[in-house]
Amino acid sequence: MEARIATVDRTTKETDIHLVFNLDGKGNCNIDTGIGFFDHMLSGFARHGLFDLELTCKGDLEVDSHHSVEDCGIVLGEAIKRAVGEKKAIKRYGNAILPMDETLVLCAVDLSGRPYFSSDVQYTVPLLGAMQTEMIQDFFYAVSYAASINLHLKQLSGGNNHHIAEGCFKAFGKALDMATMYEERLEGAVWSTKGSL
Repeated sequence: MEARIATVDRTTKETDIHLVFNLDGKGNCNIDTGIGFFDHMLSGFARHGLFDLELTCKGDLEVDSHHSVEDCGIVLGEAIKRAVGEKKAIKRYGNAILPMDETLVLCAVDLSGRPYFSSDVQYTVPLLGAMQTEMIQDFFYAVSYAASINLHLKQLSGGNNHHIAEGCFKAFGKALDMATMYEERLEGAVWSTKGSL
């Protein structure tokens, strides 16, 4: 099988981002966005999805976390799209119900080629570390649209905001790992009645 690795660079007046993403990694990561909580979340995503992720972002944090978090979502989504490639013989769908102490989060993905994001997750604090909690939704929205995937997140229970956020990132890693696994019975075909995704 071909290596499923993508490198994406994106530079604007607000952010300068370099990302290397390996779908078939071991969960190794080297992340520096300048936002400690965000780095922690992305590390959980990579580790629990068994993706290798290298990410550096120099953003206008003197403004706030918005541009850095959203632009990292765009770049990660683009990397996922490139790494998956033609989607031949992959399972396409993935899901995870992830417990984290009192919190339970559901994540489901479909690598359909049609972007859609749905979130039913509630945060009760404005910040987690130096990261605005409202940016968590913006991050996943950016990933789903840049990657052209269906992404659903649902909080089934929980009250600790750190646990809820971390549950979302880890569940997304698990669900994406499942969706990008190979299905030998497809014999190289795309899993769609249309013949393409």
